[in-house]
Amino acid sequence: MNDHHQCFTPDHFFALAWQQAAAVVGRTSPNPPVGAVVVHDGQVVGVGATQPAGGPHAERVALAAAGHRAQGADLYTTLEPCTFHGRTPPCTEAIITAGIRRVFFIARDPDPRMGAGATPVLQTAGIEVHQITSGAAVVAEQLAPFRCRVQSGRPLVTAKYAMTLDGRIATAGGDSRWITGSAARTQVHRLRDQVDVIMVGVSTVIKDDPQLTTRLDQHWRMPRHPLRVIVDSRGRTPLEARILSPDLPGQTLIATANPDPVWMSAVQEHGAKVVQCPSDANGRVALKPLLCYLAEQGHNHVLVEGGATLLGALHTDGLIDEIWAFIGARIVNDALALAPMVGSGVPRMALAHTYRLRRVEQYDQDVLLIASSIAAPWWNIEEVADVYWDCGRDGNSCSHCR
Repeated sequence: MNDHHQCFTPDHFFALAWQQAAAVVGRTSPNPPVGAVVVHDGQVVGVGATQPAGGPHAERVALAAAGHRAQGADLYTTLEPCTFHGRTPPCTEAIITAGIRRVFFIARDPDPRMGAGATPVLQTAGIEVHQITSGAAVVAEQLAPFRCRVQSGRPLVTAKYAMTLDGRIATAGGDSRWITGSAARTQVHRLRDQVDVIMVGVSTVIKDDPQLTTRLDQHWRMPRHPLRVIVDSRGRTPLEARILSPDLPGQTLIATANPDPVWMSAVQEHGAKVVQCPSDANGRVALKPLLCYLAEQGHNHVLVEGGATLLGALHTDGLIDEIWAFIGARIVNDALALAPMVGSGVPRMALAHTYRLRRVEQYDQDVLLIASSIAAPWWNIEEVADVYWDCGRDGNSCSHCR
């Protein structure tokens, strides 16, 4: 008699778990996107993903789906189960109550409220616990924004720009439409759908008049319109800018240092929120306190889309974690045309900041390079270095952005 019973490996179950997590990337902040699978006698009996803030975590969703079949089953989860009371009770409690036999997880939870972690809590209840490396690279990518916020006190910062083959983001006259084709631009909207904040400098608003919304036709889930943040030190955002239109979905926030009270009142009447931040030595918005403020509001991931001055300032302050550089197959051939970043520069190439190339993708005739800063450990799930940034250091308290 033929036995048609399929035997699946732990790799298969973890693949299901990270697929669950992938479905909620950009929807769970300040929590991480996590996937979980409950397996009984080699068969999947429950799956789950983290719900929006305040909702159940992935483990609880999967256990609820499994019901009584969770008794004596194995639990596979992309992140170590939580041990503390937050908006929801500890997942370790639910795991113990459900009668789970073994727990397998990939990444440790860096939240300091975890104490000694889930392993001793579950082992005390007689549950086997194993940390494995299957799918670690994929899970690390999913968890990077959360890990950055928890361990550094600020959101993960992704810099995005499109440039020509000779490294220009526009002509000398400022025209930039379009450096890349429609396929590459659609990928930008997919990225917007996965982040919490889109940030630009006020010069970009004045020159390009962007909407900064997410436009995806026939997307597999309802597109998200992240919080739009304009860094506008002196209050120059035009009242007629499209980004202030009351018809736009989502919300707009303007971070400023020394605004005119009349202007501030006017933009607030347009529905935008204005926060006043401490200024740096040049009288511009201090970027570290602004990012820390956004972390306090529960944002894990910030996408910065320009302009060159803002990107240069973030780079100088060591605040760019990764770069998405789209390269269009065009040549401008003009020394006066803008480069992606404008800053003080370095005198020797040996002093240039180094990035690690993580991925290369092609969209028709355009190429996307994704690189992470070598100083950013968020993609290494084994990284345990203490990189916490004290938000109150040098008087730059996050509470100053209000």
